[in-house]
Amino acid sequence: MTKVLVSLLTMLLSSSLVTSQTFAAGSGSYHSSSSGSAERLYNQGVKLMMDKKFSKAEKKFRSAIRKDSKLAEAHNNLAYTLRKQGSENYKTALTHYNKAIYLDSKLPEPYMYRGVLYVQMGDKQRALEDHQTLVEMGSPLATELEYVVKNGREKTPEQFFGVSNKL
Repeated sequence: MTKVLVSLLTMLLSSSLVTSQTFAAGSGSYHSSSSGSAERLYNQGVKLMMDKKFSKAEKKFRSAIRKDSKLAEAHNNLAYTLRKQGSENYKTALTHYNKAIYLDSKLPEPYMYRGVLYVQMGDKQRALEDHQTLVEMGSPLATELEYVVKNGREKTPEQFFGVSNKL
């Protein structure tokens, strides 16, 4: 059973990487004088996040953003790690999801997990608006957000559908 779950998670993460590369316009044209440093910090944060070391990942994403404040994926993943650390971080997480969307409105991941955050904050209407945006984008993340809206919770075990992968 564990091998099946690991295989399924590997397939989903692989397809998520393809999806995020397709929709994340900034990933292919990542230009900054400090891009190598920001990218390195970002990728370290992704590894920590996938290992569920959210506090350490948060620090890496914050450092990456200090190097390149226009890195939408870093804002998305920073928001994710903040959200995972508790409701006292929801307001700041929402700010970073909004910033990620502002920087790259075609990136589906922040819509997915901003919708999850809205559900957690009791704002189902806004979650449904993010769901509709994902449907219009043709993103497979729409199905995942729909599950959260209907069930009032994320799937278990934890799955990383709406996080931006390594650059």
